[in-house]
Amino acid sequence: MKKILFITALISIRISALIAQTPVTVNQKSTTRHGPEQGSLLIIGGNVGSTYSVWSKFVELAGGKDKAHIVVVTAAGGDSALYDNKSVDEVKKQTGIKDVVLLHPKSLAEANSDKFVASIKKATGIYFIGGRQWRIADAYLNTLAHQAFLDVLARGGVIAGSSAGASIQGSFLWRGDTKGAQILIGDHTQGLAFLKNSAIDQHLLKRNRQFDLVDFIRTAPELIGIGLDEATAIVVQQDTLEVLGKSYAVIYDYQTIVGEGKMRVNKDIEEYSAPAGPLLFLSEGQKYDLKNRKVIPARQISAIQAVPANQ
Repeated sequence: MKKILFITALISIRISALIAQTPVTVNQKSTTRHGPEQGSLLIIGGNVGSTYSVWSKFVELAGGKDKAHIVVVTAAGGDSALYDNKSVDEVKKQTGIKDVVLLHPKSLAEANSDKFVASIKKATGIYFIGGRQWRIADAYLNTLAHQAFLDVLARGGVIAGSSAGASIQGSFLWRGDTKGAQILIGDHTQGLAFLKNSAIDQHLLKRNRQFDLVDFIRTAPELIGIGLDEATAIVVQQDTLEVLGKSYAVIYDYQTIVGEGKMRVNKDIEEYSAPAGPLLFLSEGQKYDLKNRKVIPARQISAIQAVPANQ
C-alpha cells in the first residue's frame, strides 16, 4: 500500500509541474476508453526498417502516397535533429510520399505559435521519430502544437511514431527520465495521450523488457499497458487494436495480471479473453478490444470443430 501511495503521489506532483510549465488547455474529450474517436494511431516498437505491412498501412491511413501531407517530428532526437533531414528522407524512401516536411521547435514558445503549427494544420499524417521521449514532452506537451496533433486525428488522419515516438503516444510516459531509459518512472511522467489511459513500452523482447510493465499496471488498474517488439506495430482506431509486423505486441491488463482471465469456446466462435498469467501476446493480424479488454475472435468454428465435451 505504501508503494502504491508513493507512486500515486509522485505521478501527481510531476504531472502538476509539467502542466504548470505549459499552460495551454488541450481538448482531449472523447467517448472512447483508450483510442481516438476519429483517425488512427500507428504505434511502432522501434527499428521498423522496411517492414512492408507497417509502412503500407501508414500510407493508406495518411490518404495515399499522392495525397498525403506528412510532418516528421524530430524532437526526440535532440537539438541536432533540427538540421538533420535523414528522418524525412527515410519516410520518403519507405512510403513513396513526396510531401514530407520536418518539424522541430527551437523553444516551447515557438511550439505555441500559430506560424509553427501551420504545417500540422495541413497534415494528413504525423510521424514521431525515436530517441528520448521526454524531449518530445518538453517540446510539445500542452502547447498549440499538441492541440494541432490532436486535430489531425479529428480530421481522420494518422499519428504514427516509433520507439520514443511510440511511448509518447501514451498518457503515462513510461521510461521518461532524463537520466536514462532504465528508470521506468522518471522525472517526466505525462505523455501526449493520443492513446488515453495507457502506458506504452517498446523494443520489448529485443531488450528483454517484457515483464517491466507488470507491477506498474498491477498498481494502476485503470491503465492499459502495451509493449511492442521491434519491427512490430499496432493500429488503433477508436477502441480496436490490430497488430502488424514481424514479432509480438503484449497487452498488460489488470485482470490478466492477477490471473482472473479465462479462455472460453462456444459453438459459434472461438472467444478469447485473457490467460491466467501476467502477459497476453498478440501477433500480426490479431485484434484486441481495448474497451472490454479482450481479444476479438479471428475465425468461426465450424459445426465439425465444435465437438461437445462429452463426445
